[in-house]
Amino acid sequence: MDKSVRICFGILGVLLAPLLSGCIGTDGLANSATNRGIPGGLTLACLDDSVYTSMVVEVDYHPGYRPETTSTDLLLERLDSVCDKPQGITIQLTETSFTNDEIWTADDVRDVGWEEKSHDPRDKSVLYWQVIFPAGVYEDSSVLGVAVDASTVAMFKDSIDDAENIFRRPSAEKIENSVLVHEFGHLLGLVNIVYTSPADHEDSEHPGHSNNEDSVMYWAIESTSISNFFSNELPTEFDLDDKQDLIGLADGSIECTDQLWRP
Repeated sequence: MDKSVRICFGILGVLLAPLLSGCIGTDGLANSATNRGIPGGLTLACLDDSVYTSMVVEVDYHPGYRPETTSTDLLLERLDSVCDKPQGITIQLTETSFTNDEIWTADDVRDVGWEEKSHDPRDKSVLYWQVIFPAGVYEDSSVLGVAVDASTVAMFKDSIDDAENIFRRPSAEKIENSVLVHEFGHLLGLVNIVYTSPADHEDSEHPGHSNNEDSVMYWAIESTSISNFFSNELPTEFDLDDKQDLIGLADGSIECTDQLWRP
């Protein structure tokens, strides 16, 4: 992927690392995959209600880096629309002083995330996913967010603020809204991370991303050219193909690989 047009959140499995080595958070993942999984590794746990009947999204943020309420509200709405959790999905916000406030690697995100997790990702009947909002930037400063394993995401607000153009269209808040949903889309396995879709909606030049500009998983959302967009509206919804993929994964008509849990 051309670094000059990249703001990446995204993650694919280790096998895709040679294709996307500069914009994924899988370095060092092979040694931790046994218990931490790859992005998409808890897809079925989210889509099924036979064991995990509720879900908590743990948001750990550095002082001064609390996410926008619109972002967490939107994430809750999107997850609730696709995950089968009859006892509900909740957001748990915790202010956390991270010692690193400069440069983050995928290993840093993964290790710090696991140190700060309040629960294991699967705890009795509750599924826990986590997003950290640290100070500082990713080692590739064009990266706005990254999913590093089956339950852990990081969002880099300093880089998000820098991605805002002088007209604030789109605004940093709108960018954060889209990036956060996009990242959790990768935790859901989108697009083709832990499965192969029957629909031809993966962008061939940007694996793991949609070719539909109306999908929150659209590849260009992670492009630095986002600062050249003069609309304050960015995609924030999973499109029909994304949703059909998730339905197929849930009912078993689409094979799902690399899962830490199966119904």
